[in-house]
Amino acid sequence: MKKNLTIFFSLLLAGTSWAAEGEKLFKTYCWGCHHQTAEAFGPSFKTIASKRNKGEIIAQIVDPKGTYKMLGYSRNSMPAFADLKPDELEALADYILTFKDAK
Repeated sequence: MKKNLTIFFSLLLAGTSWAAEGEKLFKTYCWGCHHQTAEAFGPSFKTIASKRNKGEIIAQIVDPKGTYKMLGYSRNSMPAFADLKPDELEALADYILTFKDAK
């Protein structure tokens, strides 16, 4: 039982730090064009999360010029963030997906 609780709390804390990392990346890279829940220059994270899966979100971050038409956008003004590490992309995509409406 004690071992299970230790594992549970370790995973809970890891998830919390993962979300904090995603929020930090959002404030560093995305804040200028995106807002969490309101439409800005780019779509809100709430809108993105309601339409995209994790793979599509990461693809759009890394290669927006190559994915915007496939994702249904008529134009692309988003810069590529190909220098983000895989774990940073995962954290940012997971953070975006936290804004998905619960159904």
